[in-house]
Amino acid sequence: MTEDIEGTEPGDEPWLTIVGIGDNGLSSITPEALSYIWQAETIVVAERLDTVLEGLPPKTVINWAEGYRDVMDRIAALRGTQVTIIATGDPMHFGIGSTLRRQFDPQEMRVIPYPSAFSLAAARLGWALQDVEQISLHGRPVETLIRHLQPAARILALTSNAATIREVAELIVARGYAGSHIHVLEHMGGERERVSLLTVEDILDGAPDFADFNTIGIHLVRAAAFLPLVPGLSDDAFVHDGQITKREIRAVTLAHLMPYRNALLWDVGAGSGSVSVEWMRAGGRAVAIEQKPERVETIQQNAAELGVPGLQIVEGEAPAALEGLKAPDAIFIGGGVTGEGVFEACWAALKPGGRLVANAVTVEGEMALISLQAQLGGDLVRMAVSRAEPVGRFSAFKPMMPVTLWSVQKGWE
Repeated sequence: MTEDIEGTEPGDEPWLTIVGIGDNGLSSITPEALSYIWQAETIVVAERLDTVLEGLPPKTVINWAEGYRDVMDRIAALRGTQVTIIATGDPMHFGIGSTLRRQFDPQEMRVIPYPSAFSLAAARLGWALQDVEQISLHGRPVETLIRHLQPAARILALTSNAATIREVAELIVARGYAGSHIHVLEHMGGERERVSLLTVEDILDGAPDFADFNTIGIHLVRAAAFLPLVPGLSDDAFVHDGQITKREIRAVTLAHLMPYRNALLWDVGAGSGSVSVEWMRAGGRAVAIEQKPERVETIQQNAAELGVPGLQIVEGEAPAALEGLKAPDAIFIGGGVTGEGVFEACWAALKPGGRLVANAVTVEGEMALISLQAQLGGDLVRMAVSRAEPVGRFSAFKPMMPVTLWSVQKGWE
């Protein structure tokens, strides 16, 4: 049930309207949407959309160029008056609508979408949207694309500007997908619409100039080698100093953590960040907590190289470093389960129904896990992995250190 926000009552008409428009401006929207622009006391608009206001009666205009936080504060101060925000496409698909929803109750908002850039691009290219990855590189690192680079994949991506196109082509080639195609769709729905099909090599060799207002469709070729999305990437996929949850143990650990879309993980004692990186590659969000500065840099590098630059990294030692973090849906304690107050702080912060997994390689760590399992239940698993390595002209299995894993689910309060 939605919590009421001060200043609104059930049944009140929304005071905040978000109207999505196309490249042809106000001529692209319905009479209903246009009426909310005409009736508004205040218009909020991006700088490049200023021209759509020509011919409208004089109004108070707020431009996002004034600064995101300042504009959000001004909008909040106008609660109860008629405010209309003009955006492009579908405001709820990588748009300002989803951002505003985190600030305002849905009863306060009215959203009138225009077809999203993804819908328009799919229609132009004949791609079924349910079979296509849809991502935004607008204001985001181009490395965000890496996680989606899979053989024969089709990807629709919003861009920041024309420069993003070359950055994408460079990344695709560097990742082993030479020969892939990029469709550049400029000013869709407008008088200047243009659709171009190029190979990544065409773009790198000097493609024609593109408009900053564009969306790209990427069709990848098959690659000889790629990084799967299921947990258990090779240890060599990560930069590390030896402090890494090994591939076989990591796959089992993540199976016990049970990642799911948008779930938040705390990776306590993150080391190389391998668990939190793989959690995010599976669709979740993560915070990596690590006390050593050199390992913090390693985690940043691994997050970027493996396509999850949004990984939040906190430098510090648990439990103090955990203060102020959002409550997690899952926690992995890869090191330091014997540290004073670490488990207690993690358990207190874990959401009801959340899962906690802790690994130990020392006798003391294993004893701590056995004691915790006796108190709280859950599963204990001891894993011993051996890998074949050369011994002269032959091979022999070399055992790695056994790892004890404890997995438990917090009860529903």
